[in-house]
Amino acid sequence: MKPRHSLLTLLAAAGSALPAAEPALLAPAKNWSAALFTRENFHSMTLRGSEARFADAESINVVDLNLTVFAGDATNHVETILLSSAATFLPKQNTAHGAKGVRLIRDDLEATGTRWTYDHAQKRVSLHDRVRIVFNAELQSILK
Repeated sequence: MKPRHSLLTLLAAAGSALPAAEPALLAPAKNWSAALFTRENFHSMTLRGSEARFADAESINVVDLNLTVFAGDATNHVETILLSSAATFLPKQNTAHGAKGVRLIRDDLEATGTRWTYDHAQKRVSLHDRVRIVFNAELQSILK
């Protein structure tokens, strides 16, 4: 099930109607929220933040990012929550990154770290510094 819109395209869409405007001069979006749905109209993702501002024509800076990924089916199960105090979205690459901390929450693990990247197409989060992972699942035969 593919979402109707790319994760990051939704944030970039606000600026695409104003190609002649200098992105740095556009007012930031405050206390914003955006929901994404699959073609079958199931909840796919919710994005929230206290502020989103175009840094330049290629990137969007987000303060207090809360990204919630749902199963995309009738269960409406939350699969992943990604939280960061500061993130930069690159809509053309469909990625996000940040130098400050990030927290990833799933049923089976919780991870924190700094200097992180998120690739939406691959559904991959990479943590590059101060990484801590707590597994909430049984690890069988780990000492054999």
